[in-house]
Amino acid sequence: MLKTVNRLLTGLAGALLLALGAAVLIGALDLPRRWGFELPSSWPFDGPDDVLLPGADLRRWRDRGWWWPVVIATLAVVVLLAAWWLSAQARRRRLRAVVVHSGGGEVASVRGRALEEVMEAEAEGMPGVERAAVELSGRRTAPRARVVLTLGAHGAPGAALARLREEVLHHARVSAGLARLPAEVRLRAVRHRAERVG
Repeated sequence: MLKTVNRLLTGLAGALLLALGAAVLIGALDLPRRWGFELPSSWPFDGPDDVLLPGADLRRWRDRGWWWPVVIATLAVVVLLAAWWLSAQARRRRLRAVVVHSGGGEVASVRGRALEEVMEAEAEGMPGVERAAVELSGRRTAPRARVVLTLGAHGAPGAALARLREEVLHHARVSAGLARLPAEVRLRAVRHRAERVG
């Protein structure tokens, strides 16, 4: 969701800035007169000395009763949207702690980073795996794992996935007393030079 919002906002901001920059540049460089073409009548900048709102237009808009409330409301909405977006960027995605059910009705918690490190160490011990990175997200009582496995030159993706599911994820789920531990796994291959045969 946040990635989609980021892409959408970045695309809209880029398109708006590009259009505004093109409009200002065309007027400031006086390109219509130099290159011999005409701009639409609604074009905001006609020449190098032109401004967006001339003094007469500015006074006319200020005299309207709805002008200032609309300007203030628009700016308030922009500030609120920017504050929401910045807070969403700053919000930590990683879990700080995972709730562990001991079985006797007692509940403890384990640091999320500690569980991630244990899972990474176990995954890196699997044959064919050079490096592993684990990130836990979601809720404290229902975490989700994002795993990136970097396979060596002779690593088999199918075998690595099977062992990850049957060993690493199973051990983490059982040790934390979780009913389920959904995981998104990405496989990468380590770069290596070609081997000569024969």
